[in-house]
Amino acid sequence: MNKAHRYNLAITGNCHYLAYVDDQSDVSWLCWPYMDSSFIFGSLLDDEKGGTFKVVPESKFHTKQRYVENTAVIITSFYCEDGDFEVIDFAPRFSIHDRYHKPLQLFRKIKRVKGQPRIKVICDPRGHYGESYPEISVGSNHISYKGLHYPLRLTTNAAKSYIKEERVFGLTEDIYMVLSGGDPFEAPLKETFEEFYYKTVRYWRGWVKDTFIPNLFQKEMIRSSITIKLHQFEDTGAIMASGTTSLPEYPGSKRNWDYRYCWLRDSYFSLGALNSLGHFEEAERFLHFINNILYDITNLQPMYKINGEAEIPEKEIPLKGYRGDGPVRIGNAAYYQKQYDSFGQVILTLLPLYMDERIIHREQMLSLDPIKKLLTEIEIRMDEPDAGIWEFRGKQSKHLETYVFHWAGAKASMKIAEHYQDDELNELAARILKLSELNIEKCYHPELECYMSDQNRQSYDASAFLLIILNYLHPDDERTHKHFQRLQKELLTPEGMIYRYRAHDDFGDTHATFLICTYWYIESMVCLGFLDEAEESLNNIIVHANHVGLLSEDLSSEDGGQWGNFPQTYSHVGLINTVSRIARKRDKLIFE
Repeated sequence: MNKAHRYNLAITGNCHYLAYVDDQSDVSWLCWPYMDSSFIFGSLLDDEKGGTFKVVPESKFHTKQRYVENTAVIITSFYCEDGDFEVIDFAPRFSIHDRYHKPLQLFRKIKRVKGQPRIKVICDPRGHYGESYPEISVGSNHISYKGLHYPLRLTTNAAKSYIKEERVFGLTEDIYMVLSGGDPFEAPLKETFEEFYYKTVRYWRGWVKDTFIPNLFQKEMIRSSITIKLHQFEDTGAIMASGTTSLPEYPGSKRNWDYRYCWLRDSYFSLGALNSLGHFEEAERFLHFINNILYDITNLQPMYKINGEAEIPEKEIPLKGYRGDGPVRIGNAAYYQKQYDSFGQVILTLLPLYMDERIIHREQMLSLDPIKKLLTEIEIRMDEPDAGIWEFRGKQSKHLETYVFHWAGAKASMKIAEHYQDDELNELAARILKLSELNIEKCYHPELECYMSDQNRQSYDASAFLLIILNYLHPDDERTHKHFQRLQKELLTPEGMIYRYRAHDDFGDTHATFLICTYWYIESMVCLGFLDEAEESLNNIIVHANHVGLLSEDLSSEDGGQWGNFPQTYSHVGLINTVSRIARKRDKLIFE
């Protein structure tokens, strides 16, 4: 039996960029200068045009990869016939002068452990998504790579000619390398590396200590927390869905999308995760990002670039694709789709600005106008079909999930109205709440005793679990249990995973299970009081993480293999929110 597919990748970063390092030390995906820029190393998608930065032993070897405990520092250990060594990778991040130092620099050390292994260092960057090759020149302590979309410099104590010519040499001392973009690296190499390593490790461990984590699935919670943190572009506060593009949802599906952007749909769930972790600095940055895109509420998009830009034109580029499975796309045409659930989700995301006294400078953003404008847009579009949560490209419907978030946004608005004693807002929210309920009920199929994906009532949809999670359906109502049981029967795989839907779509039948849907299923079990079953189901999902605890977007319904963009923020957000809900429920039972 073939082993289920897993991404053999770890990630490091500093909230400015992300680097993907596989378990053979290949920096196989690194976009610079920003997380959604062209790659400079992209062998993940094309082993010829992609470029690479790796260490290759001459003799036979095997490797093990791990994180330095409670950090984003990667160690890849090589065990060779002629000796052992480690490759240490990290992106510097630490506090200095009341600011975070997060330079556009990748720090890499080859640490000799035993013997004198013979190795080759390959640093072969690309520009403009593989279309430009560098002009290479060697200085006294560095190698320059010019002619790409961004200038690069590799500063090292290794023999520059060995690296430039990709020659094998004996590892007789520790080798230090700093790949930098833009400004040259002119500080003392070894001393700076060791200092920055120590400060970066200390930063991450301090950040983890400041993270509220229940005494449940702690190892997974810590890794998920760090992963979400790494996906936040600190400059604007945006949180990317994923750092990759075009990793297929399953082999041959052609469902290859660019996820290096910020979806408003994810904002409510991401903010919930950050708040449950007690990380208000990150939550505040995210709220600033959301607040800054509300200048044009009438044309609110479902997604934005991480710098807040609205246009994200989609095109295919001439690369092989992951394991030769194309197409490779950059940009995402979903940005101009009509996805009206975003209005309610933004209201839910903004709720802490109005209600949570822990948010700093909240008094500067307390105008109720954005809430009123968002509700008005919901009312205008109440009877309009949209592309829905799954971003169908060939059809529009009146989707259940859209109305659920109209309803949830109205409920949140009523809380705000009550808090600020605004009768006008309360009246508007109450009207939308009633209209939303009427439209939700039009999605109910009385014979099947289940809420369906849309008002045509022809297909099942995992987003219908949100009716339970958001408390539209109450746990003590018999109809809630019948709704849950029907979705469970129709969408649950024998392996305990949930399909997002089973309907035929733009690309045919779907075979992968969307991991966030499985979390919604488990959260629903918690809401209904099935705690033991929920924990068992969560354990069954966690085993599908890769060797360093990272989760993809999709899992194969056949063998639980990882597919889709990786790691997927939504998947780690789902884990955090699910564990937090289980912990709250257990605490409530203990102290009642």
